[in-house]
Amino acid sequence: MKISELSKATGVSARSIRHYEKKKLLTSVRLDNDYRAFDVAAIERVRTIRIYLELGLTTDEIAELLNCHPAEPDPRPDLYEFCDEMLKLYEEKWEELDGQIRTMASVQRRLETRISEMKGQRERLVANPQ
Repeated sequence: MKISELSKATGVSARSIRHYEKKKLLTSVRLDNDYRAFDVAAIERVRTIRIYLELGLTTDEIAELLNCHPAEPDPRPDLYEFCDEMLKLYEEKWEELDGQIRTMASVQRRLETRISEMKGQRERLVANPQ
């Protein structure tokens, strides 16, 4: 399929698809007219890339995950296929986000305190104009 068709099927811009290909997250073949041709599997691949991007992963981290394959597949099809690198990356991303949340909560508390102080000062000024 052409890049425009992949874009339409996934809702992702052709520019982003080209970027994914440049980062080696996607592959295509070049036709005689130099157009890119993508396999139907690229639709699911782009959707997977988008999920990882929404989780806050970088394209380099995504490349690492997409190239992560266990040495021997688990014979139990009900288990989600993963590798140690994927788990480690998820845990690192969680810790990073947790730190950001704590920082933002601290900033929020300081802002709430400052807003309360400013409102109190304003009320005192209005009640006792001099």
